[in-house]
Amino acid sequence: MSDEPALRADAQKNRELILSAAEALFLEKGADVPLEEVAKRAGVGIGTLYRRFPTREALLAATSNERFMALAETSRTRGPDLAPGNAVRVYLEDLARNTSIYQSLAASIGTVIQCGTPGCNAITAEGHRLLQLGKEAGTIRPDVTYDDLIYVTTAISIAIDNDRSSTSRIGHLVDLFMNGVSVKASN
Repeated sequence: MSDEPALRADAQKNRELILSAAEALFLEKGADVPLEEVAKRAGVGIGTLYRRFPTREALLAATSNERFMALAETSRTRGPDLAPGNAVRVYLEDLARNTSIYQSLAASIGTVIQCGTPGCNAITAEGHRLLQLGKEAGTIRPDVTYDDLIYVTTAISIAIDNDRSSTSRIGHLVDLFMNGVSVKASN
């Protein structure tokens, strides 16, 4: 249940038009497409867009909402099948892949996931949960924070943004990070 009041039918229609136009343009041209272009494609004024989505990040969060919800749900359901350290690794790979869907989203992902949409809240909560499980299991260093995971996701996603052909390297880049935060077995 949402704390937001229900939208009038015309306002809901405008919101859906904006989200549809934004999704299409973000996929075509990247997350930094002018918002005026989004409003034009949606057939609404720029004021209408800003009333619904006061910032670019809020619009990006809304267009990513369902993907983020699915990422969190998938992570929760696979959780018992993975060791805690591996669960963090897979979460990072999934988040980096989702962040790489729109060209140029990487630079603002840290702000986007703080927008408070259900999807943003879900992936944040799941990341915190997995990180805590990894720490409790002794497979993740105690000084690693959720912000560290977001910084790494941002770095990996920016690397992918710069070379779109390297999306297959996401797993390798996550492995490089994980080897730096994993607790080393003593000899």
